[in-house]
Amino acid sequence: MSLRSLLVLILVLMMTQCSVPEEKPKAVLVIHGGAGWIKRGSVSDSLEQELTKTLQTSLRKGRAIISSGGSSLDAVQTAIMHLEDSPLFNAGKGSVFTYDEKNEMDSAIMDGATGNAGAATGIQTIKNPIEVARAVLDKSVHVFLSGTGAEEFAIEQGLTQVEPSYFFTQKNYDKVIEAKASMKEVKQDKLGTVGAVALDTDGNIAAGTSTGGMTNKRYGRIGDVPVIGAGTYAENGICGISATGHGEYFIRYVVAHDIAARMKYANQNIHQAANDVITSLKEKGGLGGVIGLDSAGNVVMPFNTPGMFRGYISLDGEPVVAMYKD
Repeated sequence: MSLRSLLVLILVLMMTQCSVPEEKPKAVLVIHGGAGWIKRGSVSDSLEQELTKTLQTSLRKGRAIISSGGSSLDAVQTAIMHLEDSPLFNAGKGSVFTYDEKNEMDSAIMDGATGNAGAATGIQTIKNPIEVARAVLDKSVHVFLSGTGAEEFAIEQGLTQVEPSYFFTQKNYDKVIEAKASMKEVKQDKLGTVGAVALDTDGNIAAGTSTGGMTNKRYGRIGDVPVIGAGTYAENGICGISATGHGEYFIRYVVAHDIAARMKYANQNIHQAANDVITSLKEKGGLGGVIGLDSAGNVVMPFNTPGMFRGYISLDGEPVVAMYKD
């Protein structure tokens, strides 16, 4: 080979290497804090900073579990508990009020390694509802507990109990009073949940979700969050999904499981499956979004509303947080 040919070959190789985009770090944790009418300019700078900080801290706390060799279940629970402890999100401390001016919370968690799951609904005095779901998964022969029975079980497991007043926030109380006065559904700042999906170093996927439900809900209404396969689903080798939005639609169309089924049986990747499902949901009248991870750490966060509080983190990178569609 001549010197000229050798130089040309080296130049081509260098150009080829330069044109290859750097691969993004794979995520080990993805979270959401609700989807809905979240538009740029509708959130004050100070509130936006507070929301961003809370989401980032949740991601870091969950990632710390993974980094230390902990399980995806523990990472999911830890990340969600941080969001439940904040009054900024419709879960735990920030839960909205029912027609009866009470806080009734739902939660679920699923282990992709075993297929085991735990769910609870109608929680009123347990500080962190996701802990109830986790206790059901770990220590009950059942999957789904409700109301006073769920609370009795939680207390037997030693979970922290608080007075109902712990969940009071003036903003949410004003909303239910407004809704009752007008007898119309309140326009939500967000459609109601927090959730997390994690992938640990053993390749196990877990998903969890927690919510305060809908403002002014009546008759013991239950949304999609604690319904395994609707708002929460995890399966090793496939994906983990947590949903947020108008729960009735997510239940009817079994959204979380539908995404997994499309991947499993139709060979769609997680991006195609999640986006197709959320697009189709809007065509049927359902608003909301999902977060998810596949077994390779690819992250999805599609939604069909103006915004969704969301974020993800890799094993070594900084948290990536977003709120708006663009």
